[in-house]
Amino acid sequence: MLYKQDFEQSKKRLEAWWQCEVIDRPVIQVIAKQKNVIPVSKWNVWSTAHFLDNPEYVIDEFEKYCTETYFGGEAIPNLWINIGPGIIGAYLGAEPKIAEDTVWFEPLKEWDKIEKRIEFDSENIWWKKTCKMTSVSTQRGIGKFFTALTDLGGSLDILASLRGTQELLFDLVDSPEQIKKISKKINELWFRYYLELYNIMKDVQEGTITWMGIWAPKRWYPLQCDFSAMLSPKMFEEFVLPGIEEQCKWLDYSVYHLDGPGQLPHLDMLLEIKDLNAIQWVPGAGSEPTISPRWFPYYKKILSKGKGLVLVEVKPEEVETLINELGPKGILIQTNCDTQEQAEQLLKQVSTF
Repeated sequence: MLYKQDFEQSKKRLEAWWQCEVIDRPVIQVIAKQKNVIPVSKWNVWSTAHFLDNPEYVIDEFEKYCTETYFGGEAIPNLWINIGPGIIGAYLGAEPKIAEDTVWFEPLKEWDKIEKRIEFDSENIWWKKTCKMTSVSTQRGIGKFFTALTDLGGSLDILASLRGTQELLFDLVDSPEQIKKISKKINELWFRYYLELYNIMKDVQEGTITWMGIWAPKRWYPLQCDFSAMLSPKMFEEFVLPGIEEQCKWLDYSVYHLDGPGQLPHLDMLLEIKDLNAIQWVPGAGSEPTISPRWFPYYKKILSKGKGLVLVEVKPEEVETLINELGPKGILIQTNCDTQEQAEQLLKQVSTF
């Protein structure tokens, strides 16, 4: 691969990690500035959302970024088709509002409007834009970089985008059977959207990468329900868990995106899902960082259940502490260094564990 000369070696480590095994060292993804390069690229993670009608420009800027960037360890150059979190909401009628560094959705609110839109619409403008960007990026990336699947979202999160968060919270009490019925339909559409995008890429791109930046040899996706931070474990079990289990069974590999302390009450149920491969822990705004000993018992519980653990927002100087505490098996650490030299030194350091 042009922008990742050691991809074959990284691929073997990641294949082992998905099985919760380790080959020669912990899996670590480290990004840094390339040696002797003055950055000129205008690409950032929101470029696809801002220039959705100009995929060639986005890809040109992304390739500049790749020439300026050191993808160390198991970091893989990938152009994420980022149009906002849970873009299926837009495919079903919620209007995206694109700001400088975020996207949100104007809900439809009324149930009659929502129920009419819960179907696959091949002519939806946002869907067509996603497909075009995915197709152009995949073709341009052959032999050079990967294209990462867009952020489809979780079924209940998507429904919250259509209905409104506050309204949906009341609906869970007032109309539980209606919520279950529509969530199931959204989940069925989730599989359809995933497969359509996967089919665009599968013949020219080996394996799958998603917004989490992790490569897998077959179909994989991060599963989530950020809405569940507002739910009791009983409600999570009733309204969220069945859809997550169905997605895990359908996919070849999966990681649950556990976002913040509000979701920790649901961890035990998630760990009992046989087909779930790993948990990604995100501390959340205002909470202690990833390195905090407060989270170590949860990390150890996840690993003890034979699940992988994805740790984000880790500083380079914190990597050694995490490996010493948790061991090398099953962990995947994502970090950034200021320079390529620092990143290479970090990789030498973790090779001693």
